[in-house]
Amino acid sequence: MVDRFLFQIQQPKMKEIWHNECGDIWDKNPKCLIIGITGSIGSGKTTAAKLFSKHGYNRIDADEIGHQIITKNSAAYKRIINKFGIGILDKNNINRNRLGDVVFNDNSKLKELNSITHPLIINEIKNQIKKIKQKCGNKTKIVIDAPLLLETKTENLVDNVVVVRCDKKNILKRNKKYPREKIERILKLQMPLDEKIKRADFVIDNNKDLGHLEKQVKDVIEKLDMINRRGKK
Repeated sequence: MVDRFLFQIQQPKMKEIWHNECGDIWDKNPKCLIIGITGSIGSGKTTAAKLFSKHGYNRIDADEIGHQIITKNSAAYKRIINKFGIGILDKNNINRNRLGDVVFNDNSKLKELNSITHPLIINEIKNQIKKIKQKCGNKTKIVIDAPLLLETKTENLVDNVVVVRCDKKNILKRNKKYPREKIERILKLQMPLDEKIKRADFVIDNNKDLGHLEKQVKDVIEKLDMINRRGKK
């Protein structure tokens, strides 16, 4: 009977909790649950994260944090300009497209940018987790929407990793407003999807329509709720 609950569970730490249904002991006071959701550029990870939010999860958007930390007079602003020059500025604001043109054509420069921004992003994620717990209590649910969840070790902040899988042809088809060559260049710089899947607890397929995606999100939420409520024998 327990087979019907299995949903692409990847790691031993997840498999260990699946015991005989009749012998289950449930925890009436589940702890705070933090999940991280990631995937390749354009895979639909943010859409999936928003669906988690629709079902009661507090969403933390790492991309939005990334935008905030490079605004004028922010902690990273001067360091980025000193590193990459005033050519990335537009009316004294960092132009993300110009900055992207610089770093996504040179992996060493991308690493330099990441060395500046990633520690600040991770620190702000920690701050937001703390604020959510203070506001909502220690039993709240949080989803961290982070494209570089695994690359930046942000996975150390979460209980479970969810990877959104989408074929390259569908990524390109759904993101036609962006230059194809730019998307392909970024895909090459990111961790390969196969590697992400190996490190995931749950894999959600996003090669069909929104309804299919939402059904899978609901399935994962059900499994996570069960895992979070399961106590020790």
